[in-house]
Amino acid sequence: MGSTYSKPSSAARSTPHSNGFSCRRIASRFMPMAIFPMSEASFVALQESLDHGVFCGLGRGIVNRPSRADRGVYPRGPLHAVESRLGDNRPWVAKGTTMSESITRRSFVAGAAATAAAGLATPRPAAAADKPAVLGGTPVHKGGWVAWPQWDASWEPGILDVFRSRHWCSAGASGKVGDFEKAYAQLHGARRCVATASGTTALITALYVAGVDAGDEVITSPFTFNATYNAVLMHKALPVFADTDPASLTMDPDSIESRITDRTRAILPVHIYGIPCDMDRINAIAKKHKLAVVEDACQAWLGEYKGRKCGTLGDLGCFSFQESKHIPAGEGGAITGMNIELLDRCRSFINCGRATGTFKGSGCFTRGSNFRMKTYQAALLLAQVEKLVRETEVRRANADYLTAGLKQIPGIHPVRLPENSRAVWHLYPFRYDAAAFHGLPHGKFIRALNAEGIPCGGGYSEQYFDGMFDEAIASRGFQRLFSPERLKAYRDSFQELKGNRQVCQTTVTMYQSMLLAERSAMDDIIAAVRKIHAHSAELAKA
Repeated sequence: MGSTYSKPSSAARSTPHSNGFSCRRIASRFMPMAIFPMSEASFVALQESLDHGVFCGLGRGIVNRPSRADRGVYPRGPLHAVESRLGDNRPWVAKGTTMSESITRRSFVAGAAATAAAGLATPRPAAAADKPAVLGGTPVHKGGWVAWPQWDASWEPGILDVFRSRHWCSAGASGKVGDFEKAYAQLHGARRCVATASGTTALITALYVAGVDAGDEVITSPFTFNATYNAVLMHKALPVFADTDPASLTMDPDSIESRITDRTRAILPVHIYGIPCDMDRINAIAKKHKLAVVEDACQAWLGEYKGRKCGTLGDLGCFSFQESKHIPAGEGGAITGMNIELLDRCRSFINCGRATGTFKGSGCFTRGSNFRMKTYQAALLLAQVEKLVRETEVRRANADYLTAGLKQIPGIHPVRLPENSRAVWHLYPFRYDAAAFHGLPHGKFIRALNAEGIPCGGGYSEQYFDGMFDEAIASRGFQRLFSPERLKAYRDSFQELKGNRQVCQTTVTMYQSMLLAERSAMDDIIAAVRKIHAHSAELAKA
């Protein structure tokens, strides 16, 4: 198309942020997974799957692909990437075995409990006194971590009752899905909740109801899982990226207005890692320019901003219940809000365009799709509502403790939250300043921390340099909808996202279930970072 746009050079692509595997990608998937059995003929197989906590089919084959940089070096996927990066410095894996060979969910939990008890009983010398584990020293954390997702046998009767009822579809009757919608709306202070098949379908639905159509533009965050902007692309609309605020990791409100055009239809803020966005400023900009606001709260269950829950701060809010999430059902999603008419339109859209409540019509009077939640997913979610509330407070307390300890270490910068807000920490992130660690690269820091028994990753990469956007922009639809000049300016704008580039190159993340561990494990995380800082000159030369 004659564009002067170019991707970063191979040297630029190998900058430190490309060297760390993503904690989001590997999550807690150190354990092998199986596809959730759905055969009516064998409840034994179903019970075994529930007992193993396997709710999602992603675990067989590729589990959330590694970054482009990793795919060339670690073609067997993220488990191999973790093993290859750590070598023998894998305190949770028996030497001479792979992770998938040595770990089951039961052995992981049993081993974690035993080693944690041993660690509490035996005094340990100061972390800095020993050399780093990546250089052959003793890991700071010798136990395991809380496995995810979790299973409670008390949930089993209610879920098996749903299967035995042979009513697994939510069309025509609310049942368990309706019960969950009421409970989830009440939990978030929303007027209503519409359950969906996934967080992605929730986003697609909410954007449609907000009026996003082919040829429109939606301003969103580049520091997010790709479902955020995929949902925009599915409407043949252009996801225009505001920059990322390095202090908060969320959308920088100062960068929004300069990106508004006569085609802008909505703003799609992302409460990434469960960190609330600065919604007062975002809503003020949206009101000024008459734009809809759809919250991507897919990682922000029970997140709070000035006394209100995420998902009720804009026109519509979207949630995900995918297996890695704080309240998982394998897959699943929800839309919440305060506007009944908009939510009725959402329900119509996810139910094949059927009339709903205030949104009336006869026959096939409007567009829609089948994005309904299954009844057994709703039953599993209902069983976890109280657990979500309880564990959210545990994560918050441990995150506060970590923040207080880590911010004392030079070069470690925990995130800044908006005033009067409470995060829920789907991942616990901090920014890493290599200059305070004798120039130790970001990727080497991540490798060293993993070797100390602290699983971590590098967060998101600059995904707009991957092939998805090239493919979309080159498609016939986008070529017809947008001028060559607009598409060139759009692609060139990626180079302007300096805040996001900094965030991608410096962020370190730890998975949410680690925050459910004992306080002594939080001490180990802090001690491990201190140990790396104390030996950073040696590590930088290695």
